[in-house]
Amino acid sequence: AAADPIAVTPADVEAAVVERERAVFQEQVAREGKPEHIRDRIVEGKLGKFFRERVLLEQAYIRDPDRSVGDLITEVSARTGEKIRVARFSRFQVGG
Repeated sequence: AAADPIAVTPADVEAAVVERERAVFQEQVAREGKPEHIRDRIVEGKLGKFFRERVLLEQAYIRDPDRSVGDLITEVSARTGEKIRVARFSRFQVGG
């Protein structure tokens, strides 16, 4: 995963972060003048994209962007017969 994840799964993202992002997306959609009846779906779509970018298991696998990190773990788990679960992670950044 090349992006800067903030949690392992969507459920691990702090509720305050989700609500803050949802509020930002709702404001964007309202400003764009989208019809009222589709605003919630648009906001949920934007929230899904947020999770795909910022949640480790939802992020695209860097060697095959068509699969997520979670898909890769599921595949390796099935192939090896071992249960694989990511409980936590540490991210190190060098420079900037």
